[in-house]
Amino acid sequence: MVTPTFTFESWAVSHPGRVRASNEDRYLMEPEAGLWLVADGMGGHQSGEVASASIVDELATLGIPSTASDQHARFVDRLNRANQSILAYAADHGGGVVGSTVAALLVFADQYRCLWMGDSRIYRLRDGVLAQLSRDHSEVEELVASGVLSRAEAQSWNGRNVITRAVGVGTALDLDAAYGILAGGDVYILCSDGLTAHCSDEDIRDAILAEGAERSVEVLLDLTLSRGATDNVTVVVVACRDGSAGTVQE
Repeated sequence: MVTPTFTFESWAVSHPGRVRASNEDRYLMEPEAGLWLVADGMGGHQSGEVASASIVDELATLGIPSTASDQHARFVDRLNRANQSILAYAADHGGGVVGSTVAALLVFADQYRCLWMGDSRIYRLRDGVLAQLSRDHSEVEELVASGVLSRAEAQSWNGRNVITRAVGVGTALDLDAAYGILAGGDVYILCSDGLTAHCSDEDIRDAILAEGAERSVEVLLDLTLSRGATDNVTVVVVACRDGSAGTVQE
């Protein structure tokens, strides 16, 4: 059986923003392993930095998978290791809440998988249409989904930064997932909520369409900084290019 193969180019920026003293965001780009991710740490006294770094350090060992299922299993295994490491760190430092969001894009052959916990997001731009592939694990998103708040009201709701899932806050992971088939020309965007607090979906789409995938990361960072950048901001952009036909790997 023959399936299209793809090549990938990716770019990233990460910045502490205008208000925060340090940057607790981390990102990872491992195109050979078919993995890109953003992690947004939380916790006092720079513990969030420890949590997000633990995720990146563990996932950096993913290696080259043999199948999409193998890739998924490796990802979950390493994220579990990070989860246990963060729990142990928190226990050793007073038992407070320490954790991190994670938003990851995995690709294998012609398939993509999005895996996430928290409110860091994954988008796809295809044929000029931007779609949010992840769904925020946050109190405000639950209120919107239940009809208590409108989408417009949610933008100014006081508790909009409260998340309901994160790595490091419980013994078991509660990952969400979305799956699909890649297409040449796709652009995937992974970001922390420091971007989406200041930039709309239209801003993200327009930056990529007007400036191209490579330039868009700097354009979006500059736009966020110009609007106050009240949190750390991280953006990873992954462009999927058509390749030659190849044999299915699973």
